[in-house]
Amino acid sequence: MSPGDERLWATLTHISIPFFGLIGPLIAYLVLKDRSPWVKESVTEALNFSILYTIAQVVSSILTVVVIGAILLPLIGIAALVLCILAAIASNKGEQYKYPVNWRIVK
Repeated sequence: MSPGDERLWATLTHISIPFFGLIGPLIAYLVLKDRSPWVKESVTEALNFSILYTIAQVVSSILTVVVIGAILLPLIGIAALVLCILAAIASNKGEQYKYPVNWRIVK
């Protein structure tokens, strides 16, 4: 992969999280993990964050019964959007981005 393609795919993977949740990074991980070490690291970070984001959304949705979820759900969405934009900008510059809040399950 050329460096431009690496940056493009990493950027698209990070920015897909708020829109497609777990599906975008999972597909990118399965397709792109063997193409380059830099892309694998970036896509793995995005996949791990999307897993955490999905879990947080599900828990917030369940907690809407007790009203706290109605407050948490938009906050989680806004936080994920901001973090994904920061990750996409860093990836577009060719830098690895580590999410400040992440649960690294996939290695």
